[in-house]
Amino acid sequence: MSNMKKILSLLLLVIALALAVAWWQVRQFAAAPLLIQQETLYQLPAGTGRVALEASLAEQHIIPDSLWFAPLLKLEPDLAKFKAGTYRLTPGMTVRQLLQLLASGKEAQFPIRFIEGTRLSEWLQALRQAPHIRHTLPEDKPEAVAAALKLPEDALLEGGFWPDTYLYTANTSDVAILARAHARMQARVASVWEHRQPDLPYRDVRQLVTMASIIEKETAVNDERGKVASVFINRLRTGMRLQTDPTVIYGLGDQYRGALTRSDLERATPYNTYVISGLPPGPIAMPGQASLNAAAHPLKTAYLYFVADGKGGHTFTTNLASHNRAVQAWRLAVKEKNER
Repeated sequence: MSNMKKILSLLLLVIALALAVAWWQVRQFAAAPLLIQQETLYQLPAGTGRVALEASLAEQHIIPDSLWFAPLLKLEPDLAKFKAGTYRLTPGMTVRQLLQLLASGKEAQFPIRFIEGTRLSEWLQALRQAPHIRHTLPEDKPEAVAAALKLPEDALLEGGFWPDTYLYTANTSDVAILARAHARMQARVASVWEHRQPDLPYRDVRQLVTMASIIEKETAVNDERGKVASVFINRLRTGMRLQTDPTVIYGLGDQYRGALTRSDLERATPYNTYVISGLPPGPIAMPGQASLNAAAHPLKTAYLYFVADGKGGHTFTTNLASHNRAVQAWRLAVKEKNER
C-alpha cells in the first residue's frame, strides 16, 4: 500500500511539474515579442475563430508557430474576445499585447487633411487617393455629393465643409467623412452668423461664407484678414466692384492656365467680380475659422484697395493714386527678386 502511495504521489508530482512547465511556457509565449520588424497593419476579418486567427498570424509571420496559442486563450479567456477590424501592430509588441489590442477593438486610425482655401474638387481627389477608404460616390462631382448626403438643392457644397484633419478607421466610406465635415461647417457657420456684426451688407449666411472664402484665397496672413474684409465691405457699401482675382480664377475653372490675362478679366462668368457687381453667387473655396471671423467682424477702415507688397503681405490704401504707387512698388520688388 505504501508503494501505491509513493507511485501516486510521484505521479501527482510529475503532473504538477508538467503543469508548472506548461504554465511557464504559456507565460513565456505570451510575453514573447512579435516577429515583425516594422509597423504592420493587420486585418482581422469578421467571423474569424481561434484556430483561424492563429493560422493567420503564423502565416503572416506575426507570431511564431507554437503549441501555446490555444492554451493561452484558455488560461486568459478575455484575450479570446477579439473583434474584427484593422489594427496597427508595432515592433516590440508582445503576443499578449497583440491579443489585448484585438480584444479592445481599438482599430488603426488614418488621417486625411483638408486645407483651408481648397475646393470641393480637391477634397474629392484626396478622398479618392486616401488609403483604406470605402468609395461609395459614383463620381467625383458636386451633384453626387449632394445626393449622397441628401442635401437640399440650395445647400452649400463649395464652402460647405469644415477644413481640418479627420481620423478614420479602415473601410470608412468617403460619404461618412464628408458628412462629418459638413456637419461641423454648418455648426461653425451658424455660430459665426449668430454673432456677426450688425448692419453688414450680406443678404444671408451664404453671402457671409462667400466673403469668407474670398478672404481665405486673398491672404494667408491672419493679421490681414480683417483689413481684407474691410476693403470688400467698403466696396460693397459704395457700389464698387470687388475686382478680386481668385473669383475670376474660380469662374474660369479648367480654362485657367496659371496666370490671368486681360481677356480673362473681361470674360463674363457668374464669378468674375471685375464684370459683375456685388458678391459672386457662392463661395469659391472652403474657408477656415479666421476667415469666417473676418467676414463676420471686419475691421472698420477707409481702405478700398490692396496689393501684394512682395514680402508675403499686402499694402492697403484708401485711394487710387496711393494704390497705383503701391502697385509700382510691388512690380519693382518682383523685378528685383527675379534679377537676383
